[in-house]
Amino acid sequence: MTALTDDTLPSTPRAMRDEMIVFAVMAVLLASVPFTGIYPFFVMQALCFALLACAFNLLIGYGGLLSFGHAMFLGTAGYCSAHALRAWGLPPELGVLVGTGASFVLAVVTGVVAIRRQGIYFAMITLALSQLLYFVYVQVPFTHGEDGIQGVPQGYLFGIFDLSNATMLYYFVLASFLFGFLVIFRAINSPFGEVLKAVRENEQRAISLGYKTDQYKLLAYILSGTLAGLAGAMKVLVAQNASLSDVEVSMSGLIVLMTLVGGLGTIFGPVVGAFVITAMQQYLAGFGQWVTVIQGAIFVACVLLFRRGVIGEIAHLLKRSL
Repeated sequence: MTALTDDTLPSTPRAMRDEMIVFAVMAVLLASVPFTGIYPFFVMQALCFALLACAFNLLIGYGGLLSFGHAMFLGTAGYCSAHALRAWGLPPELGVLVGTGASFVLAVVTGVVAIRRQGIYFAMITLALSQLLYFVYVQVPFTHGEDGIQGVPQGYLFGIFDLSNATMLYYFVLASFLFGFLVIFRAINSPFGEVLKAVRENEQRAISLGYKTDQYKLLAYILSGTLAGLAGAMKVLVAQNASLSDVEVSMSGLIVLMTLVGGLGTIFGPVVGAFVITAMQQYLAGFGQWVTVIQGAIFVACVLLFRRGVIGEIAHLLKRSL
């Protein structure tokens, strides 16, 4: 396609090669976690949030669409997967598919409504839809209100692998994360991704070139929501419960924070941001309510010192040194 700005140029073979090398190193390091003595629950939780942040980054970092409602995909998939596993007795692979499919349907329905608006209006519509679903989930019986769905069975994957085994569960979560990450990576480095970047930079010019921008934005929204649902379904298997905390507005804010800390519009930034924020929640839990204050201070520091995010600043420095 015709480039609209320098930022919309397709990735060079060298850049893609470097990204694949980084991906391979990341995959090897993550695969070695069970042999390092690191607490696996923490890493599994971080991987779920990393996939969620990457899905959100696809929408805002490459499509220029700020959503304040991505928690609704996380929570919807969590509730549907938990109900399918606990009440229907489905095996884990089908339970994950049910949750992911529910988020896909939700993304299609809400996307058709939200994508008609731009900028702050789009953000407010997604926020309103997320709040609407939150109050729905408070009332409907199958979510059990504020108690949530507890004691979700992990079961046997494909009838063979016992997911109550921490190592088996870890590699299932890791495989799901890597799958979702590669889907996003492929989407970004495809003609679809280049058009999406062009829409982000100058939508009117993209329209003048003959692109149906609303369709591209809707596809990005659906893909982002579906992968966020996959993260929610995996999170239920890890935590063995689904609760209202996954649907609250504060969760959507946490997703934004992860993406900005790691680096908006960078492929690996949301992964780093998710691990940073998850580590803060894990190891600063002893400070109680002060965790929120500490997170806010770190966020302000990152905005002031790392305006492109951690990975964004590193990439910028490497680019200048070459």
